[in-house]
Amino acid sequence: MNIADYRGLFYQGGKFSKVEDVLAIEVALSISINEVPFTVTMQTPGSEMDLVRGLLFTENIIRDVDHPLHIDVITKDESGYITAVNVTVPEKLILKDFAGKRNVISASSCGVCGKTDLEGLEFEKVNNSDLLNPDNIEQMFHKVSLQQETFKQSGGTHAAGAFTINGDLICIREDIGRHNAVDKAIGHLINSKKINQAKCITVSGRISYEIVSKARSANIPFLASVSAPSSLAVDYAQESGITLMAFCRTNKFTIYSNPQQVAQKNKISESTGKVNNK
Repeated sequence: MNIADYRGLFYQGGKFSKVEDVLAIEVALSISINEVPFTVTMQTPGSEMDLVRGLLFTENIIRDVDHPLHIDVITKDESGYITAVNVTVPEKLILKDFAGKRNVISASSCGVCGKTDLEGLEFEKVNNSDLLNPDNIEQMFHKVSLQQETFKQSGGTHAAGAFTINGDLICIREDIGRHNAVDKAIGHLINSKKINQAKCITVSGRISYEIVSKARSANIPFLASVSAPSSLAVDYAQESGITLMAFCRTNKFTIYSNPQQVAQKNKISESTGKVNNK
C-alpha cells in the first residue's frame, strides 16, 4: 500500500471544514553495494528492486544487464516498508568508485543535486534508426494516465511510461519523484529483459538534465513530457541524439531537439535548440 489517509482542515469562502485526503507515502530507502553505503533516496514504497536496478544502471555503477543482482532487504519500518537494501555483486561488475560520489541524502525530485560534481556529463549519442509517428504521442500519455492508480487516489505521484516505437506500452511506474519513476521503469525493463524494446519514455513532470541522462544511459532515443524542459536538458538531448518533446498536451507538443527522428508530413527547415541572441 503506497497511499495513506490524512485528516485536514479545508478553507473556502471564509469557512473551515474537516476533510480526509489520500496522500502518497514517502519513505527513505538506504542502498548499499557489497555493504558499502551508496545513497539514501526518498521514494514511494513499491518496486524497490526495479528502482535499485535502474538507479545503479543510470548512475553507471553497474551496467551489465545480463547479470542478475542479488538484492537483500536489510530493514523495514514499523509499517512494513522497506528502508534499507544491500546489493551483492562481483567487484568486477562495478564500473566506478561510488564512495563519496553522492550525498548521503538523494532527493527524489533532483538526482543531479545529490552529486558532488557533474562527472559523466559526456555527450555519447544513442544508437537509433527508428522514425517516430507523432500521432502516437497523445495515445502514449493516455495509456499511462489510465494506469496511474496511485495518482488517481492521491494526486501526489509522478509517472514514467516505457513504450515501443509503435507506441505499445511496456511498463508504467509511479513515484513521488519523477527521477525515481524513470529509474523504476528502466529497472523493470532490465529485470524483464525488455530494455532493447523501449524506444520512448514519457514523464509527467519537467525534463531536467538528469532525466535526459537516464534515457541516454538506457539508449532510449525519444523522451516526452507534459511539462517544460530545462535549457541544459535540451542541449544535452541535442548532443546525445535524443528527440526531446515537451508540453505534450491534447494533440500538440513541441520538439526541442533532433526533429529529424519524427515523421513530418510538412518538412520544416528550421533547426531546433538554443537561439544565439546577439
